[in-house]
Amino acid sequence: MSMKDKLDNKTQELSGKAKEATGRATDDERLEAEGRTDQMGADLKQAGEKVKDVFRR
Repeated sequence: MSMKDKLDNKTQELSGKAKEATGRATDDERLEAEGRTDQMGADLKQAGEKVKDVFRR
């Protein structure tokens, strides 16, 4: 996995956590759900990159 991909995935994950926390603090269910969705997307990308790494060996 390239370092850029790792950084992009981590950035998306942290952004999602921030959105979720902001949504929770402001009682904005849409923003909270969007944050969770962003985090799940980052997790899926991370898993895909790990699978690619396995096949590169």
